[in-house]
Amino acid sequence: MVTVTINHKAYEVEEGSTILDAAASVGIHIPTLCYLKGINEIGACRVCVVELAGKDKLVASCNNRVEEGMVVYTNSPRVREARRGIVELILSQHDCYCSTCVRSGNCGLQRIANDLGILDLPYQRELPVSEWNKRFPLIRDFSKCIKCMRCIQVCDEIQGMHIWDVANTGSRTTVDVTWNRKIEDSDCALCGQCITHCPVGALRERDDTEKAFAALANPDKITVVQIAPSVRAAWGEPFGLPREQATVKRLVAALRKMGFRYIFDTNFAADLTIMEEGSELLEKLGHPEAARFPMFTSCCPGWVRFMKSQYPDMVGNLSSAKSPQQMFGAVAKSYYAELLKVDPKQIYSISVMPCLAKKDECAQKVLSDAGAGQDVDLVLTTREIDRMIRAEHIMVSELEEEEFDMPLGVGTGAAVIFGTTGGVMQAALRSAYYLATGENPDPDAFLEVGGMQGWKEANFRIADRTLRVAVVNGLGNARKLMESIRTGRTTYDFVEVMACPGGCAGGGGQPITDGMEFAQIRGEQLYELDKGNTLRFSHENPAVLGAYRDYFEKPLSERSHKLLHTKHKKWECPLSPYLDQDRSNEVY
Repeated sequence: MVTVTINHKAYEVEEGSTILDAAASVGIHIPTLCYLKGINEIGACRVCVVELAGKDKLVASCNNRVEEGMVVYTNSPRVREARRGIVELILSQHDCYCSTCVRSGNCGLQRIANDLGILDLPYQRELPVSEWNKRFPLIRDFSKCIKCMRCIQVCDEIQGMHIWDVANTGSRTTVDVTWNRKIEDSDCALCGQCITHCPVGALRERDDTEKAFAALANPDKITVVQIAPSVRAAWGEPFGLPREQATVKRLVAALRKMGFRYIFDTNFAADLTIMEEGSELLEKLGHPEAARFPMFTSCCPGWVRFMKSQYPDMVGNLSSAKSPQQMFGAVAKSYYAELLKVDPKQIYSISVMPCLAKKDECAQKVLSDAGAGQDVDLVLTTREIDRMIRAEHIMVSELEEEEFDMPLGVGTGAAVIFGTTGGVMQAALRSAYYLATGENPDPDAFLEVGGMQGWKEANFRIADRTLRVAVVNGLGNARKLMESIRTGRTTYDFVEVMACPGGCAGGGGQPITDGMEFAQIRGEQLYELDKGNTLRFSHENPAVLGAYRDYFEKPLSERSHKLLHTKHKKWECPLSPYLDQDRSNEVY
């Protein structure tokens, strides 16, 4: 410990800590804009400057460390004047039309400018302009970029994708796509982590809320909406709802109030996914000579895009099972259309997802097996559905809980944990154990592959075989895993990969609280929902069993293969520019 004086008061703080962390440890807040602990500590914005006694220059508190006897002033007249000037300069190159910005009210720059009392700008405004494909799921507004470099650091250091880089010099400096590419021609996985870590509105998802409102207003459309597992753990955050009050049943009530015709749970399709994927795994294990190992999960489209662009020679290792979203879309326009006795083309299938990549997934031409257009017509992120709720002036805190519609509203605890890292693996192993032995395991027998660690592995005994499995979250970790498998350092039978750190709970379409990471808290909530569910095994979901009895016959049946499986090799996705020439020229 060292003794430092901060704002005229002496404190004992940890030796080697930054001035920013030391101040925070004693309850003193220093504003930041570009700072992300452990990721972006470059002091680019200079908003966190402080004054040190005996020093002529102000220093950035995020990357300067405390020393014994140091005297720090975090908000002296010099600091306030400098900080105000810095923010005014940033604002001079920033689109300040906050009322039309998706981050209005939830913007780091807006908050700091308000705290500093900036009411007008002394500098001439010069806004950078550049073209962008507004049809792409990820939108970048150059006029809002503050050059904080967070997106670059998150994409490089956490996800290892290297999509963003600094372009131009001097006052023309900005952030753009690497290799002088258009974003639609890049190998972006659409994980959306650059969006959730941007302090302003420079990055956002493509807004599809008007399409949803148009569908709700169309009397010829039957709107069928599904809610993903992890959405229930996050949707209430922007409304300030306590987690125990922000239930999925209260979200169902909000959607019903908005006019959605039928409201279902993606958990139904997650259980269906386990039946198909688990059966596929057991079939491969029974005929290893004709199979490719490891078998990878295919629930996460960000991960599938990663595989398609980075390791195209291993796409054949992906499970052929569709994601729960796409299974549900196919079911809604086939099995459920028959139950309703309606033309499948009348059904407008909408999904509420924690993810940007889902927008790209639903648009893949190959995912139209029900024969009524795309199986899923529209994807809304959690943020978009929250904006729709606000637009409808719905007071969610006053809503009574309402149930999902039936029969596609039944889900098990195994399906709920699809929304967090390790959840798909645990759900699959629960049912694989049953399908192999005829007995249910302890539902908590596979907790070893849960938790936030980036790369987990374990061995589990199922029947007469030891199954070696791995679970990875975050694309940076996924790349390490793939290189380890490719070089033969590790071997597995079954691997789960989620593109986003923490899994879907930390998805790129989830609500944003600047500087806070909620994936672990949301994941823990999903595990609690699993434990509290009377059904904890996908193979015991009565709605899934009914669908097999009345329509699909059994897992891996001819109809199941037609509607519930896909050929990932037919997905369209640009290759990585880093691929070596030999691999990129092969046909997969």
